[in-house]
Amino acid sequence: MAFKLNHSSKEPMSEINVTPFVDVMLVLLIIFMVTAPLLTVGVQVDLPESSADSLPEEAEPLTLSINSKGEIFIQESKVEYEKIIAKVLAVSKNRTDTRIYVRGDKTINYGRVLEIMGLLSGSGFTKVALISEPFKER
Repeated sequence: MAFKLNHSSKEPMSEINVTPFVDVMLVLLIIFMVTAPLLTVGVQVDLPESSADSLPEEAEPLTLSINSKGEIFIQESKVEYEKIIAKVLAVSKNRTDTRIYVRGDKTINYGRVLEIMGLLSGSGFTKVALISEPFKER
């Protein structure tokens, strides 16, 4: 805290020095800006691009990822093809109205992604959607 003498009344006047506060806030802002992109959750998948609008999110969706090797992950846990439905039902607490996002690497066979989406739809899941990267102008 700094004190400044008021020349007219000869009484000390207190003022808060906010410069250190601003410095600290700017450093925190930079730290958060650098670390925010690193906080993305999920398996590394190279998604295809799409110009479709994003869907509004009401609740935390369940993410099923297929990487470039064809391995299947629910959230970040690797799962065998035969156990997909059992694991999805367990994670969603047997609720077939759970929103499921399918993230398929753009280098894998499109039929593999459709096969898994068909498996989910055939098991009663009604909210199955594909995830893609936003379209970039070239």
